[in-house]
Amino acid sequence: MSFKELVVWRRSARLSADLYRHLVDLRDFGFRDQITPAGLSVPSNIAEGYGRGSTKETLRFRYYAKGSCAELQTQLYIGMEIGYIDREIGRTWVAESEELAAMLGALIKTKQHRLTPDP
Repeated sequence: MSFKELVVWRRSARLSADLYRHLVDLRDFGFRDQITPAGLSVPSNIAEGYGRGSTKETLRFRYYAKGSCAELQTQLYIGMEIGYIDREIGRTWVAESEELAAMLGALIKTKQHRLTPDP
């Protein structure tokens, strides 16, 4: 199986592309240059974990991707609060990033189970 077959990778790549499209004209480069890489790191870390080959490395990069979901959510909330991100679209993106984090959590749990020997 390729990382491209994972629903979580496809959805996170779509979310990242949406962020870039919607924030392309934002003049606050500091904010834009923080939030877009956070979104980009979710699918990127999923892919990199797959590319590493080992279960331990795959897990490590899934944790990175999950952490990036939390980072992205924080930036989305701030972006909505300061008026850079429309609240409706922001809430949609927050919900999507929460679902992605839950999906990653399930994948992590499944992979961890494979590492843990049966008693």
